[in-house]
Amino acid sequence: MMISSSKAAAAYSRTQSALSTSGADASVSGSTETTGFGDALQSAIDGVVNTGEQAEAKAAAGLHGQGNLTDIVTSVSQAQIVMQTASTVRDRVIQSYQDIMRMTI
Repeated sequence: MMISSSKAAAAYSRTQSALSTSGADASVSGSTETTGFGDALQSAIDGVVNTGEQAEAKAAAGLHGQGNLTDIVTSVSQAQIVMQTASTVRDRVIQSYQDIMRMTI
């Protein structure tokens, strides 16, 4: 997955401004405020689901001969990237949990 440096810088800027204006509990997107890790995780999962639903709706419209082909391909590609990102995050969380469980006390 390739992310342009301008997008990464913009995301970092939004994160920093959200943290400085609303404290440590602010969300990354800045559109909704979360109160903890669980809320942030739920918000991210909802975003993945919404992106998938939008891609499915555009693909279905394309099968019926409606919609712009460029919009359909872009939407499906975006959904694929979001799913790959969610899968990578899940794998890292599982790996971190397993590493913690292997630690000796």
